[in-house]
Amino acid sequence: MTRKLTFANTLPPRGPGPPGARANICNNEVRTNRHAVNVVILAAGQGKRMHSDTPKVLHALAGKPLLAHVIDAARELSPRRICVVYGREAVREAFAAGDIAWALQDPQFGTGHALLQALPYLEAKVPTLVLYGDVPLIRAATLKRLCAASGAGVAVLTVALENPRGYGRIVREAGAIARIVEQKDATPAEQAIREVNSGIMVVPTAKLKSWLARLSNDNAQREYYLTDIVALAVAEGVPVASAQPHAVSETLGVNSRNELAQLERVHQAHIAGELMGRGVTLADPARIDVRGHLACGRDVAIDVNCVFEGGVTLGDRVSIGASCVLKNVRIAAGTRIEPYCHMEDADIGANCRVGPYARIRPGTALAEDVHVGNFVEVKASTIGRGSKANHLAYIGDTEIGRNVNVGAGTITCNYDGANKHRTVIEDDVFIGSDTQLVAPVRVGRGATLGAGTTLTRDAPADQLTVSRAKQVSLPGWKRPVKKK
Repeated sequence: MTRKLTFANTLPPRGPGPPGARANICNNEVRTNRHAVNVVILAAGQGKRMHSDTPKVLHALAGKPLLAHVIDAARELSPRRICVVYGREAVREAFAAGDIAWALQDPQFGTGHALLQALPYLEAKVPTLVLYGDVPLIRAATLKRLCAASGAGVAVLTVALENPRGYGRIVREAGAIARIVEQKDATPAEQAIREVNSGIMVVPTAKLKSWLARLSNDNAQREYYLTDIVALAVAEGVPVASAQPHAVSETLGVNSRNELAQLERVHQAHIAGELMGRGVTLADPARIDVRGHLACGRDVAIDVNCVFEGGVTLGDRVSIGASCVLKNVRIAAGTRIEPYCHMEDADIGANCRVGPYARIRPGTALAEDVHVGNFVEVKASTIGRGSKANHLAYIGDTEIGRNVNVGAGTITCNYDGANKHRTVIEDDVFIGSDTQLVAPVRVGRGATLGAGTTLTRDAPADQLTVSRAKQVSLPGWKRPVKKK
């Protein structure tokens, strides 16, 4: 996989140094933190190969924007400053955090020019870590190791690739880094080098202004390469060190939807490996998507093609059937979720059985030993211990007590066209099939509703309530015949 390390194809006028930082720089309130490093995230790339109206760094990986992954990794360092260099207002508008400074790069003349835009927001006394908004899998542990390697000089995150095409090569002399040469500017001998530049580096901030002013765009792409400061550092006797990531995937960037899909699977494979390492059984580790945080107890089993969004917690011995989608759900121990269930913003008690084909909507809470069966939808309702709704029912804005049986085809009519109303069903109620409860209505404890009842008034406790038209049979009646 190759990665283009420059940020624009717009050609600036030729000259000895990049244009100065623009005055049009946006800044939110910046929070001072503990760690002695600035972080600059370059996120102004146009992303033309994405063929999208959405800025590249806002495309989602594991349910959140690429840039959000990088910001999260940066925050783990507790930096003095985080500055994002952006090119489109949609990027800045997507993040409302007060600990981020925003520097606009417009026009875009390369990575060196991009870093120049961030200079007004950097503390000169601490080094600056340069990250990329389209490299989402970088880990904080790797960044800490890179910062430690920099000392008082420059440190570059490098990686050895079997196929280094498209990357800047690390040119060493006597074992020390001498310079970085881009693919289009490399000689055949330099193109044979397998150690490449990831683009991530730590530089002494006090030196940046003078180094950036000396960059030239005399290269194949006529851009100001940030990587050229390595040669400037060597020329001044500033030490240049290197560090390597735990995995090559930490350095891979996104330039196309194909590369985004590949990184998604890399990320999901890492999550699957962590889950199995903690004792979770996955029917197929290649067919799971975690788009948030998934916490699992002991002996949890997850079948294929399940999607977990937001924060999901699965208790001990929970089983999730195939093709379920769970978002912001807590499921207690021993519960079994059958295949093809959709669940969102809900709490599921212990030893329940849900599905298949059930939909549990926001505001639902099931107590212990509840059964919610096939093609049952529950919304903004509580269902007490031991109660059952096993077939083809809609339960909305309802409070159901303990040991209630909800027959097939039952509907709580909770919406009058303008407002929602509550239904209360007390303990030990039996509701016959094809019953409609027109809210607001209450069913007393121990009551029975006959099949086909339309309940418009409260049903008294311990009585049978039936609402039906009288059954009539008409002798001699004949079915209509279609006219010729």
